[in-house]
Amino acid sequence: MNKLSLGRYVPGDSILHQLDPRAKLVSGFYFIIVLFIANNWQTYLLLWLFTLGVMRLSKVHLYTYFRGVRPLIWLILFTVVLQMLFTAGGTIYVEWGPIRISEFGLINGVYIFCRFVMIIFISTAITLTTKPIDLTDGIDSLLGPLRKLNIPVDEISLMLSISLRFIPNLLDETQRVMDAQRARGTEFGEGSLVQQMKTLVPIFLPLFTNSLNRAEELANVMEVKGYQSGIKRSSFRKLRWKTCDTITLCVMAALTIGLILLRLN
Repeated sequence: MNKLSLGRYVPGDSILHQLDPRAKLVSGFYFIIVLFIANNWQTYLLLWLFTLGVMRLSKVHLYTYFRGVRPLIWLILFTVVLQMLFTAGGTIYVEWGPIRISEFGLINGVYIFCRFVMIIFISTAITLTTKPIDLTDGIDSLLGPLRKLNIPVDEISLMLSISLRFIPNLLDETQRVMDAQRARGTEFGEGSLVQQMKTLVPIFLPLFTNSLNRAEELANVMEVKGYQSGIKRSSFRKLRWKTCDTITLCVMAALTIGLILLRLN
């Protein structure tokens, strides 16, 4: 089983599970925006306390979150290293041609690492506590005003929810294909760069084929169930905004005020 937690749903009865999906989506996107207000250790400490609090409120084991970061850690570290090597400012510790390791570069690299990890944690908390069908309804409701501009909101929300839903499936299938190739004697991560790229070909081809087959099967199922694009749809699931959802937005506003105050200090 692939260890990426993003896109999976874990049933539960936590406060986050009970929130309206619109409140969670708005708060999640807003959190990503306010991350860029932080510019010192005090603001990042407040953001980390908030993130850890959200993770605890979800009542999902913390190991699930940290396990979900593991498949992306190399991409995060690669970005951080680039930031550290090519950002100058403050005391210069190492200088070799265009490469400079400076005080500002190291601090900025740590901040970027924190941003990436917190974004993954918050996004994972949203998907772990929200059913895919509820995410679809939430996205559809939030994008509703765009219908007046003749934008296909229903198709966009369905596409986003399906994409998010099949991320874990695709990664699980990737792991199965890699295990099958290892059983046949293929060794990944060894040899020259060209040889490593060649070992990926037996992975991409079956994944591409299986993805097309799954997409065709899904299209057939939707057609059998009577789904038609461009037709106004009704829904028996009604989203209801509750007091706890309003409190959630108030908490996000309080977080913003706290960040601004700490930033000015």
